[in-house]
Amino acid sequence: MSQILFENAALLDVARGERRPGTSVLVEGDRIAEVSDGTLRAPGARRIDLAGRTLMPGLIDAHVHAVLTTMDLAALEKKPVTLVANEARVVLEAMLRRGFTTVRDAGGADWGLAQAVERGLIRGPRLFFSGRVLSQTGGHGDFSPREDAPRLCACSIRSSGFSHVADGVDAVRKAAREELRRGAFQVKIMASGGVASPTDPIWNLQYSPDEMRAIVEEARGWRTYALAHAYTPEAIARAVRAGVRSIEHGNLIDTETAALMAREGAFLVPTLVTYFKIEELGRALGFPAVSQRKVKDVLDAGLASLEIAKAAGVAIGFGTDLLGETHPHQNQEFAIRARVLSSAEILRSATLVNAALLRREGELGVVAAGALADLLVVDGDPLADVTLLAEPGKNLSAVMKGGEFALDRLG
Repeated sequence: MSQILFENAALLDVARGERRPGTSVLVEGDRIAEVSDGTLRAPGARRIDLAGRTLMPGLIDAHVHAVLTTMDLAALEKKPVTLVANEARVVLEAMLRRGFTTVRDAGGADWGLAQAVERGLIRGPRLFFSGRVLSQTGGHGDFSPREDAPRLCACSIRSSGFSHVADGVDAVRKAAREELRRGAFQVKIMASGGVASPTDPIWNLQYSPDEMRAIVEEARGWRTYALAHAYTPEAIARAVRAGVRSIEHGNLIDTETAALMAREGAFLVPTLVTYFKIEELGRALGFPAVSQRKVKDVLDAGLASLEIAKAAGVAIGFGTDLLGETHPHQNQEFAIRARVLSSAEILRSATLVNAALLRREGELGVVAAGALADLLVVDGDPLADVTLLAEPGKNLSAVMKGGEFALDRLG
């Protein structure tokens, strides 16, 4: 089994919030075999002297959409699936080169895409996919324009490549079971209005408590969990009380709802960069005008939501939720969060917290014996200035996923 020995590294211990110079890390196969504060004996290993550069865990983005390959959502629906799959390959491979060794896809990616990554056909991050999202009629996963004729037939589920539009307890159970059968790692619920969908205002409450409880029950039957798109306190609270484990976005959260999340052990995954980029670039890239107007409802509240969640003790994950042409701005989430959170807090969100969210503690998000060898080599000290990670092209010297280099500028 091949071995790689990193020597003279400044190891970033995210849990303790410290950077330890003079560390050695031995990689064997796809795992970390040993970590030492001094030198290690490994006669057959490839030896890499990091000369004091920072060695840290690979990053985890808990909210991506790899198959949403354009912000012109109407055009996306008309693209052949084979073209979208190849565009998604480009998106995923770029994410890995930016330092994201694991991602959770929050809607659209499927078993086939994950298998392509697993088999090495796509050199992308480890992919925890949700499959099709679950949305009520007129909800955030229903992209039918207002002018469409009513769809009041006896069928209770309408499916597209992105969503199941399902109404009623029996229908949402079947839709959830279908995605779990197809290998989804977790189930995504649309619990409130959203920016990208055409007919639902942000404040719109979606899915009844009974419907959400049914989805959560099905997920638990597969020993997994449900995540929910939700912005307002009412939508967040209903989802958490129904047993949802992960709240996505949460821009309009208040102190009472944050306290509820903390008590119930729910995670919050803010996705701030997407709103900045929609406002900046949306019109030029064909993002619908109605959606551009709605983004203003949540943009200004985003940074405040971080402060509210932090004060309540909510576990804050790291997500980006970028669409199409804005994917290259993924790492700017670090710079945006740095306005209100410390570097250590942001680093934990993108490593330890997200690993716990994915139920992969000790395997992802850490540099420790037995963990997967997902490693970054960074020029500079991200613990002192996390915005270094906002410019991976300048500051990333190497990216390793599962013991293999995806980026190697070490010479």
